Amino acid sequence: MSTGLLNPPLDRSTPSPVANPHRAPAILAASGAVVAAVLFWVVSGSLTDDAYISLSAARNLAVHGEWAIVHGLTANTSTSPLNVLVLGALTFLTRLWGPSDPLLALGMLNVAVTALLGWVLALIGRRLGLGTFWAALAGALVVFNPFVLSAVGLEVLLIPAAVAVMVWFALDGRAVWFGAAAGTAALVRLDLLVFVLVIATLSPAIRGQVSRALAGFAAIAGPWYLFSWLVLGSALPDTFLIKQGQASDVGGFNYLTGPIMYFESSLWRTVAAFGPAALGFVLLLLALFSYARYRKRPAPLPGAILALGLSGALYYIAYVVLDTVPYHWYYVAPATTLAMFAVLAAGTYWTAARDTTDRAAVGALAGLLAVLGAGAVYFDVEGGLPWEAPPIFGNWASAQDYERVGRAVGALVGDAPVRSPGEIGTLAYFCECVIVDEFSDRGLVVEDRLVPRLAEASEPARTLLRANYAFFDYRLAPVNPAFDLRYGEGRGPGGPMSWEVFSAARGVGHFTLVPLTAG
Repeated sequence: MSTGLLNPPLDRSTPSPVANPHRAPAILAASGAVVAAVLFWVVSGSLTDDAYISLSAARNLAVHGEWAIVHGLTANTSTSPLNVLVLGALTFLTRLWGPSDPLLALGMLNVAVTALLGWVLALIGRRLGLGTFWAALAGALVVFNPFVLSAVGLEVLLIPAAVAVMVWFALDGRAVWFGAAAGTAALVRLDLLVFVLVIATLSPAIRGQVSRALAGFAAIAGPWYLFSWLVLGSALPDTFLIKQGQASDVGGFNYLTGPIMYFESSLWRTVAAFGPAALGFVLLLLALFSYARYRKRPAPLPGAILALGLSGALYYIAYVVLDTVPYHWYYVAPATTLAMFAVLAAGTYWTAARDTTDRAAVGALAGLLAVLGAGAVYFDVEGGLPWEAPPIFGNWASAQDYERVGRAVGALVGDAPVRSPGEIGTLAYFCECVIVDEFSDRGLVVEDRLVPRLAEASEPARTLLRANYAFFDYRLAPVNPAFDLRYGEGRGPGGPMSWEVFSAARGVGHFTLVPLTAG
């Protein structure tokens, strides 16, 4: 009996001719756009606090031309510059027919990015000689993943789309366009350079044209990071310092063991979210074994496809080594890329299978992936539609309660600065007041992060840190708040400066606005 998963497939370096090469991509793009619009309706009333940080930054960019979360306070805490830049541009566009609407801009962005993902996956599937089913399944495992939907507003859809575009250009051998896509990925998240390096290394067409790829990369990523370094005062965002200062675990869990935390919270939902990536990792090991076994024969998978899975696994390992906190959106990059790899690898093995036993094995794998996708859909809808809170959620209050508190605080304090309770995004968005913490006030970054880090850092870390902040104004002082907004568990004391809130994750809590004595 043959082992289909380890057999090299037929040569598919040239796709089979099709009557209308744009038909399948157009269908998947249109389907993706419709699905994204429906899903945005599902999630838009329950966005997380971090999503509102992006929306606040986008509104300030569109309305005031500032790179800031709070009007008048320049900040450099957007981990995804591209997310804010595009949201800002779309928010500016909404001003053509009324007041600026960052929420509508986010819906527009989600529709466009999901359509792009569907289009590119269809192109990749055609290049591999696969049917439309495989591309559709890969896209579905991304967009219905509860971890992705629970973090809409962040760059969670831009990540798989950017990586898929890189894979496509690598398969097509277009080095300059690959470099441009890689530069775009670096603007989505700088840590996506892991994917850039692995895909480029395992793609012969890109390796042979490194200078052209670098030119494309520099043309796209270079202007922003140069602007950020010279004008904003640091090439890397301040979140690099802020996140380093956070605890390395949450309730005893770190990035490595974080999936166990989510398993304990909801076993089957976590299986549906991580299952495709786990299967992708198994297929990755089989593919690596096949590469070793068939060194002098056609590769079991094209290098760019293998790199899709390998870079997802290496990304996970890198975060484990960094010992980061297990925020659910930190798992989106490995979960989505390994899931896409699982489907594309399964589709390739299906077309290469040489007997019914092999096809049955791969068919069972595809069926399992489809069942996991259906499970993800079930957990997306089980709590009712539209969402009141995301399935994976940890904020102190619901988006609706944060909106109520933010509007009330803004009316009370006027132009007086307010110290954030620790979650700033939704409050800043609806308060439209001067609410400050490390994400909005760079004076706090200087005082609490940058100066202490420079004092304690050893070489070469100190030199690198100084280089990153070479054009930064160290004289910035923190804003002196006139009020302190405090969170407490349980019911509050009542009164006009106290608001009771509810969180699906934490239960009943309250916020209290406390005037601070000058001095």
